[in-house]
Amino acid sequence: MKRPAGGPLADLIRQQRRRHADGLRLAALSAAIVGAGSVLLLGLSGWFLTGAAIAGVAGLAAAQAFNVLLPSAGIRLLAILRTAFRYLERLSSHAAALKALAAIRPTLYASLAAAPPAQALALSRGEASARLVQDVDAVETRLIRLSAPWGAGAAVVAGLAMAAPTGWASAVVVALAVAATVLGVRVLTRRLTARTGPAIQQAAGDLKEALAAYAAAAPELRVYGVQGRAAAEIAAKGARLDALRREAVAAGGWVMGLQGAILGLAVAGVLALAHEAATPLAAMAGLATAMALEGLAGLGKAFEQASGADAAAERLDAVLGHEPTAAGAQALLDCPSLNVGDLILEPGARLVLTGPSGCGKTTVLERLLGLRSLNSTHPGESRDPSGIGPVDAERNHPLGLGPGFRREERSVGVALALNGHAMEALDPTTPRAAFAHAPQDAAMIAGTVRANLALAGPHAEEAVWDALADAALEARVRALPQGLDTWIGENGERLSGGERRRLSLARALLRDAPWLLLDEPTEGLDAATEALVVARLDARLKRTGQGLVLVSHRPAPRALCDRELPIAPPRAIG
Repeated sequence: MKRPAGGPLADLIRQQRRRHADGLRLAALSAAIVGAGSVLLLGLSGWFLTGAAIAGVAGLAAAQAFNVLLPSAGIRLLAILRTAFRYLERLSSHAAALKALAAIRPTLYASLAAAPPAQALALSRGEASARLVQDVDAVETRLIRLSAPWGAGAAVVAGLAMAAPTGWASAVVVALAVAATVLGVRVLTRRLTARTGPAIQQAAGDLKEALAAYAAAAPELRVYGVQGRAAAEIAAKGARLDALRREAVAAGGWVMGLQGAILGLAVAGVLALAHEAATPLAAMAGLATAMALEGLAGLGKAFEQASGADAAAERLDAVLGHEPTAAGAQALLDCPSLNVGDLILEPGARLVLTGPSGCGKTTVLERLLGLRSLNSTHPGESRDPSGIGPVDAERNHPLGLGPGFRREERSVGVALALNGHAMEALDPTTPRAAFAHAPQDAAMIAGTVRANLALAGPHAEEAVWDALADAALEARVRALPQGLDTWIGENGERLSGGERRRLSLARALLRDAPWLLLDEPTEGLDAATEALVVARLDARLKRTGQGLVLVSHRPAPRALCDRELPIAPPRAIG
């Protein structure tokens, strides 16, 4: 089976092969014993049964002279060895492969997390799942089938050894049949499955991606009555996958037919050339030839899987190779100042970013977190990075911001810096350690309230309840059946939209960081709840001295801030 000579995945597989070398060696030895034992068992059985039949026909004296005990004991021994070592080969090869996969998947996940944001965030949920599950499973054959050549080789050697007593010509026929099988199967699988294998991998990934996307949008599909259209698209993707799999099965049938034809011709040729040898030896040679070629039966499946595994390896190589980096210099995180455009925000400062929807306010927060580069785009944003326009200092603010509120009078750019160091020049782990973030789209993991809050790091239970109280969610969580250990479903589906938003806020409040980034933290809340959240947030910021960068269209949370930075809508391209 073809294996990639280079690339991150190949390096990772070689590392795992070295780590699990003992198990893989045991699997190879066991496969060799199984391959040789199977040929010897069938050949010896053929010789024994034929010889016993001839002795029985020859008369009582010949039958009594025939040694029954020794061959039967050998047959039993070979049967026991084949069964025991087949189990041992499966156990050791699968154990090594599964342990290797258990190491490959976290490495892949860590590489995805360390990839440039433009690459990592471009993967949809379904596509990421396909990489972590489907593509990794596809390359599993590179480890499980490492023992197969040893078993096939031992079977061929044993077949040659058992055909040789009938003459060198019989051994040559076996060798030629082996070569024809390997070459013929390789050529046929390349012709029939070179496209099908990778196409199956791609089609399965497309189906998973569509299922994930439509499952997430299930309520909207029902509301707008388009379940039928979504179901039709999923059915079409499923039908394409089924058609490709039928092609693969048909190709497998042609391969099996070729192998069967070569096997039949080889057995017939060995028997024809062994006509001058003793009949028991001829039977032994014929059956050994059949079993030796049967040991190559897995070649077609291996070659067929190799094309899909190679395609999966190419996709995995595209996301592997990004090494997680250590956290940046701690000096940058000790009471760090923040530069947003021309503004210099000292620790504890509060800034609100304002402007119409789609002007890039959220993008500023994502750039602070290293999740978006300077020239990246998102829906509704152009590639022009200017984004922040002049401000009229004389105009009264219509939202009644705090008494110390002042507007900046100068035009500013979008340059962002932490303690004077440009964000783009820093390793992403450095700025991320300086910020706690509650995004506009409050994503939740499928788990409990406690598990979702634990994403912010380990905290004493008292601190957890304090954060929930400051997010005005404590009473609701205490009323849940299991409190913090209540299951909230996929993406927090058992909570309301406002409760998910406040749970996201509580998670951000739990993170020990000098700056708090909040994106529409009170959107969807009623006025009373919003006022409570704002009041408690104000008290917490005063207590902790944490700085705040806020994005909000609502007057109440904007009143928390004493500085404003308007973001101008992007200019149209062209």
